[in-house]
Amino acid sequence: MRFGAFVPQGWRVDLVDIDVADHWSTMLGVAKQAESLGFESVWVYDHFHTVPEPTQEVTYEAWTLMAALAVTTDTIRLGQMCTCNGYRPPPYLAKVAASIDVISGGRLEMGIGGGWYEHEFNAYGYPFPKPSVRLGELDEAVQIMIKMWTEDEASFDGKHYSIDGAICQPKPAQNPYIPIWVAGGGEQLTLRTAARYANYTNFGSNPVQFAHKRDVLAGHCERIGRDPGEITMSSSLNVLLAESEAAVAAKRIRLRDGYARVVSDGDAPMDRWFGSDQAGVGTPEQLAAIIRGYEAEGCEYIILNFPDAATDPATMDLFAAEVMPHFS
Repeated sequence: MRFGAFVPQGWRVDLVDIDVADHWSTMLGVAKQAESLGFESVWVYDHFHTVPEPTQEVTYEAWTLMAALAVTTDTIRLGQMCTCNGYRPPPYLAKVAASIDVISGGRLEMGIGGGWYEHEFNAYGYPFPKPSVRLGELDEAVQIMIKMWTEDEASFDGKHYSIDGAICQPKPAQNPYIPIWVAGGGEQLTLRTAARYANYTNFGSNPVQFAHKRDVLAGHCERIGRDPGEITMSSSLNVLLAESEAAVAAKRIRLRDGYARVVSDGDAPMDRWFGSDQAGVGTPEQLAAIIRGYEAEGCEYIILNFPDAATDPATMDLFAAEVMPHFS
């Protein structure tokens, strides 16, 4: 099992009570802590307004953070879970990603998805077409990226996008190109795109759902003649971790009270992130058992969100010391 960790960036109201002047040092501190503890990667979200509701709390822009982390970390890989295709023209994004891959010494992961947060699309004036259109755009965007990263002058004439002799120099440092993560579990379109182009996927709110999406992905791969074993399948977990069940319960109360000072209903983020789905809640032994459930279904990579990473470094330390060794 491979592990990544999210860097707090405000989207999940996880920089509350930290002075703006200290935000960057806090985010970088978490990234460097993850690097020193042996996490394979650090990740950011690609959003502009907080969840579960828009607030005036900060949300740092994903690709700005990618560039900053590229020059301030040394070995850890850098990803977005995931870039919203509708927020940037795909040729521009391909150029940005190639530049950052070179700056980082070949450490970038390219996470991409169709987008879902309609409020943000509307607020920023981006078109928010129906899902079939957004996912059709996603499919073409991935094709454009691959072409621009591998061809000297890339051309593409699709239903949604076209380019004519686009030059992307420098090319990515990684060969043949930056690993592509097609994120999301849409069974008809997203997983079909993943079967065609992805090096990695990210889906599943629990092991049962993960197994179902795995089988759907395998079916798409079979239809196009691709070995699904070529695709590393991952999932994400929101982590509430402490040494005892009593300490977990106390942490849950502290988090809920903190959210309640920022959003209209403090229970909403707790239910959303630490309910029955996509949650790793408990002691190290309990969390290891949850991860084993994913592992048993073929999950090879877990991206972890520690909601208290900005304020309590001990949580990531505990995970590295008492959970990671179960999956060496």
